[in-house]
Amino acid sequence: MLLRRMLIMLGVVLVVVLALAAYKGFSIYQQVQMFSAPQPAISVDAATAQEQPWQSRLPAIGTLIAFQGVDLTVEVGGTVQKVHFRSGERVGLEQPLIQMNSDVEQATLATAQAELGLARVEFERGRSLVKRGSLSRSEFDRLSANLQKANASVAQLQALLAKKRILAPFAGTIGIRQVDVGDYLASGTTIATLQDLSKLYVDFFLPEQAVPKLAVGERVRFSVAAYPSEIFEGEIDAINPKVEDTTRNVQVRAMLANPDSKLLPGMFANLEVLLPGEQNVVVVPETAITYTLYGNSVYLISEKMGEDGQVVKDEKGQAELAVERRFVETGERREGQVVISKGLQAGEQVVSAGQLKLDNGAHVSIANAQAKPSAD
Repeated sequence: MLLRRMLIMLGVVLVVVLALAAYKGFSIYQQVQMFSAPQPAISVDAATAQEQPWQSRLPAIGTLIAFQGVDLTVEVGGTVQKVHFRSGERVGLEQPLIQMNSDVEQATLATAQAELGLARVEFERGRSLVKRGSLSRSEFDRLSANLQKANASVAQLQALLAKKRILAPFAGTIGIRQVDVGDYLASGTTIATLQDLSKLYVDFFLPEQAVPKLAVGERVRFSVAAYPSEIFEGEIDAINPKVEDTTRNVQVRAMLANPDSKLLPGMFANLEVLLPGEQNVVVVPETAITYTLYGNSVYLISEKMGEDGQVVKDEKGQAELAVERRFVETGERREGQVVISKGLQAGEQVVSAGQLKLDNGAHVSIANAQAKPSAD
């Protein structure tokens, strides 16, 4: 009885063990089948490398500067008597701007002019006397020196009076005035800024390696934050004959017309120097480039080839696509495109989106309908 019971228990255990082994074996079989089954195609976007004319450009950042611009100041101290301008208006050449009180100087000038008249009369009288021998030569020389001294005193006072009247040194737009009638102005006090906005300069710096490519008259194109949708153009007016010691950059100045006075001095400019001549280059979207420390690369899309050298086709009879990682040399980047100087030919198709899911030889399908696969 006991033996029979033990045999039944061993039989049950054996059946359970066999059932577990069969289940585990079936699971392993399913996993093997899953990994051995062909992987579905990875969906990517594609773009075709195109050959097109390309004008080389030198990018830089610059600052707008007025063609003529000064901060107007006074040379001599005094009290403001009249203000002849309004803030922000256009003024002409030598237009009066500020009149300072000059009563004391005018009274002193009147005294000096009277002394000049007396010195001139005495000089003329002495000249007639010295001709007749009634006056010594030394006394005549003293009268001549007095006349010169009186002339110099009048000229000095007239120059001082002129400094009491501030005139516009050139035509332009005057800024917000910093003084009012009755203010006492010490020497060097700023009255306002005066800027000639009819033309502007753009000052910028480029690396010394760019010097052989630069020439006076080359076109410059730039934009400013105030008008992001507009492009302004000018020409290189001067190239500094010295490279900066600290930065190894050379300063370049371009000039442009500003008829509407839209641009203002001090604005920040993103600019490009348009180098002469165009050449045909191969370009791809910038998103197609994978940047790494080991070099830049693209995933080239082509039809998958079997061991027999024939194109592999799917159930629908269409050619399967695979990717190949290819390292390339890149050049200038502009407006979402990048120049491929080596490693890619026009007409070849590359992945433009979805590279993170790819590896060399991966099976892919093109999601954007406009792109077409390139055959080897």
